[in-house]
Amino acid sequence: MTPQLHRLSARLDRTLVALDFDGVLSPIVADPANAVALPGTADVLTAVAARVARVAVVTGRPAADAVRLGGLADVPGLVVLGHYGLQRWSAGALDTPASDDGVDLARRRVAELASVRPGVTIEDKHHSVALHTRSAPDPAAALAELRPHADAVAAEAGLQVTPGRFVLELRPAGVDKGMAIRSLVAETGATAVLYAGDDLGDLPAVAAVRELSASTDLEGVVVCSDAEEASAELRAAADVVVPGPPGVQALLRELAALD
Repeated sequence: MTPQLHRLSARLDRTLVALDFDGVLSPIVADPANAVALPGTADVLTAVAARVARVAVVTGRPAADAVRLGGLADVPGLVVLGHYGLQRWSAGALDTPASDDGVDLARRRVAELASVRPGVTIEDKHHSVALHTRSAPDPAAALAELRPHADAVAAEAGLQVTPGRFVLELRPAGVDKGMAIRSLVAETGATAVLYAGDDLGDLPAVAAVRELSASTDLEGVVVCSDAEEASAELRAAADVVVPGPPGVQALLRELAALD
C-alpha cells in the first residue's frame, strides 16, 4: 500500500477525491480538443465513488467538455467543477454563469496577438480565453514574449493571467482551484482530501489543502501526475508523485481497494 493512502483508510467515507482532468485523467495532447481520458477512467472513478464521500473533477475546461471527453456522465455522484469552479456539472445538469464582459474584450485582443505569431493558437473556453504556444517554433520563448502582452490585456479587461505549460489563460479574477476545493470540503464535510494535479494551475488547490490541514484536523494528500511536462513546483509540493495518468489510475485503484 502507498503509505500516504494509509492515512486516509480510517476516514475513507469522509474523503473528498478531487482530480484535475488534463494531464491527470487525460494524457496531454497538442490540441486540447483532442484530449480524451485514459481508458478505464470511468470504471475506476465509479469504484472510488463507492468508497468515499465525493469524487470531483476540478478543471479549467468547461465542465461539460470534461464530462464528454472523459466519458464520465454515468459515474455515480460525480461533480465536475469547470472553469476553476465557475461552472458545476452534477447528475447531468449544468449550472453556469453568464460570460464576463472582460472575457469578450480579451477574446478580441488575444486574437490580434495570436494572428502575428506563428504557431500561437487560441482556446476559447467561453468564460476564459487561453493563448497556447505549444506549436510555436520555440514554445518557451513565445510564452515569455507573450506574457507582458497578456498581462496588459488582462489589466485592460479586468481579468487575471494564469500561466501553465505553454499556455497563458485570461480569466475572471479571484476564481481558482483553491476556492473550488474549499467549497467542496464545506459542502461534503470531508475530513480528508486527496487532490491530484499536474500543472501550475493546481497550486492554489494544493495551498488550500495545506491550509485546511494546518487549521483543522483535515488529512490531506497531494498527488503529482508527473507527465513529461509536469510542473516542477507541483512535483516538489506533492506527497506522492506518480507517472502520469496511468500512475493516477493505479493509485485510484489502490484507494478503492483499501480495507
